[in-house]
Amino acid sequence: MADRRPIGVFDSGVGGLTVVAAMRRAMPAEQILYLGDTARVPYGSKSPRTVERYAGGCHRFLVERGVKAVVIACNTASATALPSLQASSSVPVVGAVQPGAQSAVAATRTGRVGVIGTLATIRSGAYREAIRTLSPSATVSELACPLLVPLAEEGWTSGTIARAVATKYLAQLFELDADIDTLVLGCTHYPLLSAVLGEVARELAGRQIAVVDSATAMAKAVADLLVGAMVESTERGELHCFVTDASRLDEQAPLFLGEPIDGYELVDL
Repeated sequence: MADRRPIGVFDSGVGGLTVVAAMRRAMPAEQILYLGDTARVPYGSKSPRTVERYAGGCHRFLVERGVKAVVIACNTASATALPSLQASSSVPVVGAVQPGAQSAVAATRTGRVGVIGTLATIRSGAYREAIRTLSPSATVSELACPLLVPLAEEGWTSGTIARAVATKYLAQLFELDADIDTLVLGCTHYPLLSAVLGEVARELAGRQIAVVDSATAMAKAVADLLVGAMVESTERGELHCFVTDASRLDEQAPLFLGEPIDGYELVDL
């Protein structure tokens, strides 16, 4: 039986709207409540304890509004806070790391996987642990790429600057393992740069490289979770956005969502 309660999604900023966009393609009739903690972005440079505290506040905000599931559309918060949220939550909680790891294991032919993400995500080792749990023989190389987030937020997702930054980072990743055949985009900002990252990776490797988009992987995981409870309708579900700071929101949100947002509510966590 369809469960008509909304799905809650939160991120440290607007990058999680890439996950919302993927969910709206996979589950167009579902209502979604999105919370962007834009006043405290980025989480990627914060301590694990601080990230866990912030994520807990975002989770409570959504649960109090009657959601049927919570999606952590932030790799940093997923890597740090997912276990504690799952242990205490009254509704299912889906993180970013496990779906991305599953997609990487399915995509790799050689077991050589590269992961790029924020400093906090890479320091956590969450992707390495998740991939190695699924495929113990896999070799996982990880690299923090902090400049990719501001590039995505400025809309500089192609051209000379984006290509130069992508080349600088991916050259370092291939120095760690020249035989990588799968690249995991371990940040919800990175799908905006997937074209240039994939192109540069293939040029550096001299062969095809599978690119795993964690936003698409998360949308699939949520759809799988809600089988039997998903809303079936020809009407598109509503998207309600909440943010803790509205600076540049009208400018940045459409870059990640792929369409203008239809209003938002400013909240204080």
